[in-house]
Amino acid sequence: MTKSMAEEQTLSVDDTLAALRAVGESTRLRLVALLAESELTVKDATAILGQSQPRISRHLKLLAEADLIRRFPEGSWVYYRLADGPEGELARALVARISQDDPVLAADQARFQAIRKAKAEEAASYFAARALTWDKERSLHVSEADVEAAMRKALGDTPFQSFLDLGTGTGRLLEVFSDQYTSALGVDASHDMLAVARANLAKAGLGNAQVRHGDVYALNVPPRSFDVVAIHQVLHFLDEPARALTEATRALRPGGRLLIVDFAPHELEFLRESHAHRRLGFAHDQMERWLEALDLDLEQVTDLVPGEDIDTNLTVTLWLARDRRIVTDLPAQDSSREVA
Repeated sequence: MTKSMAEEQTLSVDDTLAALRAVGESTRLRLVALLAESELTVKDATAILGQSQPRISRHLKLLAEADLIRRFPEGSWVYYRLADGPEGELARALVARISQDDPVLAADQARFQAIRKAKAEEAASYFAARALTWDKERSLHVSEADVEAAMRKALGDTPFQSFLDLGTGTGRLLEVFSDQYTSALGVDASHDMLAVARANLAKAGLGNAQVRHGDVYALNVPPRSFDVVAIHQVLHFLDEPARALTEATRALRPGGRLLIVDFAPHELEFLRESHAHRRLGFAHDQMERWLEALDLDLEQVTDLVPGEDIDTNLTVTLWLARDRRIVTDLPAQDSSREVA
């Protein structure tokens, strides 16, 4: 029998006691208070709490075993964040009852903000070093503001539960659609870009959006777990774009929508030579064949043609497709949870 939504949001007595025992220690409570606001690495927690790495790791392990937090490996680092299930909600409720004037937690918060500021400055330096190249490419087509407006128009104003942004880069789309989704995940293969994205999300105060290191060819997310999946200016960097579309479709819930943004066919070879483009755009019929093979219904195609003030004829195309599987009353899944 399928559990009801209410049952999934509650804990048994044993699970409640296990969670309370896990958080019932000063260091672990301090960790939970920090993780209620943002994800952290062991290195971050060590610097904030002033304790050794083995000690911090042990406390995090105990919190993870009680399902209060989740761990997300990223290269040689591991990021920790409060869980999204009932255990995580219990932890958030406990933190909400603690006085904001507590001197220990206030000191932790001050050190945390100092670390966040340093990371933001580092991310800004990385972005500035590459901004000239990106600005040159963006100057070849309609403005990003026009592209974002077209994306919002394509998806409409109706809110949706979960959003997945593949090749998230600076996390811009997580900001653009922040007023529509309940939770969001951005995936990118670049650790440096993820640092930029994390800084941007922190600056925007988007606690319901996360970013993760990942491979668009092998997404580490549960199947059928996202209402909207976006692939914005990513496919032209890939040797196997159809394979990435297959993975994106696997992540869609029945009836979910896939929004693809990329270039129409062009002959700007220097983008291949100097900007690492693998494909010089995608034709309408080619994209339609790929989507049809994935059992997706193409609902909308929009071409954004550059104006007379732009010398090149680099057209940006939006394809909006919908998963044609019938929507059923499926139990909610934790879309941030990793799968084997």
